[in-house]
Amino acid sequence: MAIHDAGMFTVKGINRLKILQDAIDRNLHPGQAAEMLGITPRHCRRLLKRYRQLGPLGMNNHSRGRVGNRLLPTSLIDQALCIIREHYRDFGPTLALENLEEVHGLVLGKETIRRLMIKAGIWIPRR
Repeated sequence: MAIHDAGMFTVKGINRLKILQDAIDRNLHPGQAAEMLGITPRHCRRLLKRYRQLGPLGMNNHSRGRVGNRLLPTSLIDQALCIIREHYRDFGPTLALENLEEVHGLVLGKETIRRLMIKAGIWIPRR
């Protein structure tokens, strides 16, 4: 596992480290530490094990800094926005989506198109 934001901790993370260190130093029982952290005793034991193995940096979220699994390729986003700007500027997201699918063969979700159109300034939501 790679550690991404090596030195970045939130206030909540620092407080969590202090409580876990107290549990390791035997100043707190793991059950008390779990109660203070608002987690189950089982999860507290998992955190203590990871803290002992990796130290404070092991407490960081290991997903931080990674690209999301569902992120659309920028080429697809650019292609869709280019087509919408060129042909469907006056269309709403639903109609633009239908035409993108039928005419151009691009399959995206309605909410994805709506979000992209709002971000690009093509569509202004009513609310």
